Amino acid sequence: MDKVLVTGASGYIALHCVVELLKKGYAVKGSLRDMGRESEVRDAVKKVTKDDELEFCKLDLLSDKGWNEAAMGCDYMLHLASPFIIGEPKNEDELIVPAREGTMRAMNAAKKSNIKKIVLTSSIVAVSYGHDKKICSGDDWTDCRKKVGAYTKSKTLAERDAWNFVSLHENQGLRMTTIHPGFVMGPLLSNDTRGASADLMAKMVLGKLPALPNLYMHVSDVRDTAMLHVKALESKECDGKRILTTSAKDYHITKIAKIVKDNGFEKSSTKIIPTILVWVMSFFNSEMKGVLRNIKRGSYTTDNSPTVSIFNWKPIPLEKTIVDMATSISEILKRGEKV
Repeated sequence: MDKVLVTGASGYIALHCVVELLKKGYAVKGSLRDMGRESEVRDAVKKVTKDDELEFCKLDLLSDKGWNEAAMGCDYMLHLASPFIIGEPKNEDELIVPAREGTMRAMNAAKKSNIKKIVLTSSIVAVSYGHDKKICSGDDWTDCRKKVGAYTKSKTLAERDAWNFVSLHENQGLRMTTIHPGFVMGPLLSNDTRGASADLMAKMVLGKLPALPNLYMHVSDVRDTAMLHVKALESKECDGKRILTTSAKDYHITKIAKIVKDNGFEKSSTKIIPTILVWVMSFFNSEMKGVLRNIKRGSYTTDNSPTVSIFNWKPIPLEKTIVDMATSISEILKRGEKV
């Protein structure tokens, strides 16, 4: 039985990856920054599959402690752990430093433990910002010399560090694939609603967004994203490739809100807030700064044809993704969980 180290195992995508791996017959070692969350992760996993082959270890992106020991005895690694906050931090290094240092700790541990392959979770934001291309592919990189925001910069620079590491002559035996989801949506396995997409969906369901910004979103179903992470471990065809796991087309945020509204969540608003108001609010609200950047980026498409070809991928339809997420969030709210 091959064993996979999954960093940041309590995360939204990571939980789905853990479930997918266990279902596929892998043993899983999940890393947590706070070991007090082990029972939360186990409870989430046991809703879907057995947790007999699941163990945990403590890792921190900003500490060397435990990385080599965690990777020892593992055959593969999924590196998903990465800092994220909603809004723009006062100091961009709050996101950039742990993202870059954590990635290098993962890469070095993988090398020292002779990991067969590492799959690193990047993002579409490492592909499509700082330029105005209308069709983006895995060959494109975000230009961090432009004002792209701290999170976008952190994902881009951390991924570049990983590829630079793999390209070194002494590391050429280390296989790697990077996965690039868009705005990840779909059902939650745990009650943790602190992520950006869960927060957005909760506000739509509760009617806490009376108007929406005039922006477009590339959507990735969390189940597709997890499935493609696991398939990437097993595929030699995707070695050395940046795999886009987003919808080829983007969707206006009002389309998502309308799907929510049309499926029984009538408080979901489809009204548009004038961009000039978003601009004004961006001076006082760090979250609005990121929203304004997304508005300015505008609509573009992604070339996900290599992903479709390599993995014979048939994306989960948008409506199912949105309805399943809204239902999931609604059930959490009914149980009295805080959002």
